[in-house]
Amino acid sequence: MLVVHVHVRVKPECVEAFREATLANARASVKEPGIARFDVVQQVDDPTRFLLVEAYRNEQAPARHKETVHYAAWRDTVALMMAEPRSSVKFANIFPADADW
Repeated sequence: MLVVHVHVRVKPECVEAFREATLANARASVKEPGIARFDVVQQVDDPTRFLLVEAYRNEQAPARHKETVHYAAWRDTVALMMAEPRSSVKFANIFPADADW
């Protein structure tokens, strides 16, 4: 299991549009066989900051996800909404080791 945290800060005037586009991407993403979980969270004390928590079943799944139509639509839609480039951090799942989320 590979878990990726994607950190995003959007322009204040784009918060609602970003939420809509990101939720559409998330709803489609959880239907992919290689994605175990796809969470979208918004920072409480700074609503311009979001965290996408993506849990992939294997190492090939992130590349497959980036080949989907819904990911490309999200990427292109939100590109100009970001206040700074998004960043990501990859984690190896340790517990539960055999989780099938």
